[in-house]
Amino acid sequence: MALVSWWAVLSSGCAPVLLIGGSTTAAVLQGPGYNPVSQTISVLAAGSGYWVLTVTLLALGTCYLATALGLRAAAPAGRLALAGGGLSAMLLAGFPAPKSGGSFSHGSVVAVGFSLLALWPVLAADRRAGAPWGLRPVPSLMGSALMVLGAAWFLVELQLHGAAGVAERVLTIAQSLWPIVVVVSCLRHPART
Repeated sequence: MALVSWWAVLSSGCAPVLLIGGSTTAAVLQGPGYNPVSQTISVLAAGSGYWVLTVTLLALGTCYLATALGLRAAAPAGRLALAGGGLSAMLLAGFPAPKSGGSFSHGSVVAVGFSLLALWPVLAADRRAGAPWGLRPVPSLMGSALMVLGAAWFLVELQLHGAAGVAERVLTIAQSLWPIVVVVSCLRHPART
């Protein structure tokens, strides 16, 4: 049996394209009043980019779910966390950020999604000898650690009213790219006998 299915290859490759393309399109629709350096992606859901961002989140979540389902080489706990991150992205479409102020439900879904997507690499690790590179313990731990640091940076920027938009984009792009790293390492790995 293959370590990764064809649909996981496709879905893992589509996730960052959808994330970047969808959020960029929503920002363009939002107009010059939107500041991508200081404002988060969620702000786009409160304006004229609502439908674009909603479709983007639903498609992104579907990509994470498909990747989790087709990434057979990953440990079940990691696949479950990746799927949970996908469900969180989809659920986030139902809890958009308000035009002003905060939202407990939106913030909670974001926190759960970011946490699951940051932890899935270490939970998916394969500690057996000869595992694909992206599933080995050290790279998996490093991937999770970098995502946790990215989330901490994002929280600091939110509190300081600084470059929260930049921090969030770095974090979400990293989280969307890690599945590709794992999938490619599985594709390049010789099949177990």
